[in-house]
Amino acid sequence: MPATGGLFILKGERSPMFRGSIPPLITPFRQGRIDEEALRRLVERVIQGGSHGVSVGGTTGEPGTQTLEERKRVIRLAVEAAAGRVPVLAGTGSLRLEETLELTRYAREVGAAGAMVIVPYYVKPNQEGLYRYFAEVARAVPDFPLVLYNIPGRSGVEIAPKTVARLRRDFPNIIGLKHSSKDLEYVSHLLQEAGRDFLVFCGLESLTLPMMSLGAVGTIAATANWLPKEVALLCERALAGDYGGAREVHYYLLEANEAIFWDTNPIPLKTVLSWMGLCEKEWRLPLAPTTPEVEERLRRMAERYGLLGGEA
Repeated sequence: MPATGGLFILKGERSPMFRGSIPPLITPFRQGRIDEEALRRLVERVIQGGSHGVSVGGTTGEPGTQTLEERKRVIRLAVEAAAGRVPVLAGTGSLRLEETLELTRYAREVGAAGAMVIVPYYVKPNQEGLYRYFAEVARAVPDFPLVLYNIPGRSGVEIAPKTVARLRRDFPNIIGLKHSSKDLEYVSHLLQEAGRDFLVFCGLESLTLPMMSLGAVGTIAATANWLPKEVALLCERALAGDYGGAREVHYYLLEANEAIFWDTNPIPLKTVLSWMGLCEKEWRLPLAPTTPEVEERLRRMAERYGLLGGEA
């Protein structure tokens, strides 16, 4: 199922930089350290697979178990490996505002095209607190595009569409939001409040097509670590209005999308990628290997998609 590849731009679009499939890459480790060569290979693989951007430092990249310097190194490596061929969206969010500001400024300095900033986790801030937090980030880098990252299942709180709309009105560099939730109604309310041209990205793999049919402009889907060509193709067809063709790819990807969550992400991803020879099967505690039963399911899935017979 081939993809056309390259940056997909619709004629006359307001801001074509971020569109389509932007894979959130794993952070490969080897003997406890970042495996820099493996990360470069992963960036190259998704670009060659037709992805429209690259993202690092999101949930899939295990940022919570990395030092600040390690997170910076991952961002720099991704920018260097992408070499301007596709935009790099750097995950820079942290619970501590000071760390978020430092990482976001760093991402701008080393050439990332924008930053993805997660809703602060664990403390469950109210909406005014969320507004003030993101306002501080936006003020610190007024010339740098920011994508908010709404993932209530991990952060414990959701940023309301009205809060997003308020932030967009006050800070032009807040250009979009990644929505990682099954709540499709949220997308409709968000685009109604923030504007239909606000850049919404799907963050829940199997809902890429449904969200794009509502107005999302792409997906930051972990499945593209395995199948970059197919995820890019789905996005290109949806952006072109070919929903019948996109639906075919949606159903083709269904099992792979679901397999991401057969255990905690990125455990299934790294398990299969290690079998493909792309990284070590290594995480940082408290993540741990999955069960033999899940590994067997993953192996059958990977075989069906041709992932174990060479590059997919």
